[in-house]
Amino acid sequence: MKCSYCGFKESKVIDSRATEDGETIRRRRECMQCGKRFTTYETIELTPILVVKSNGTRQAFDESKIKSGIVKACEKRPVPMYKIDKIVDDIKKQIYNSMEQEVSSKKIGEMVMTALMDLDEVAYVRFASVYRSFKDVSSFMKELEMLTKKAKNN
Repeated sequence: MKCSYCGFKESKVIDSRATEDGETIRRRRECMQCGKRFTTYETIELTPILVVKSNGTRQAFDESKIKSGIVKACEKRPVPMYKIDKIVDDIKKQIYNSMEQEVSSKKIGEMVMTALMDLDEVAYVRFASVYRSFKDVSSFMKELEMLTKKAKNN
């Protein structure tokens, strides 16, 4: 690792610690030439994931879009933020663990709807109404009937 003070290319690691989130390692280093200390951070390099939209366009996966959609669906509902963050983290892990370089926006939407159905039925219906873009009342009623049947079976 190149020294940030003198530019020498050799240093030794003095201390290594995981950060609070556990996803990064903080390393204290000492330059072998000038003796000054500096800090580096090591993270896992993730393969970029592309989201294939319904119109065929592709864009980089952005977990903040998932979070904002869930937050909107849960607006004025008794859903704590840590549960929303957990859903986003779980979906992100599922996507990266699939080892696919591309994922459809439809698949992501289905993941969100599955998670919201277990979390809050009103938030689920809100999200589904936008995601499935109900054309009329009858399509909306079909979704509610399906939700009601599922609730009775549980």
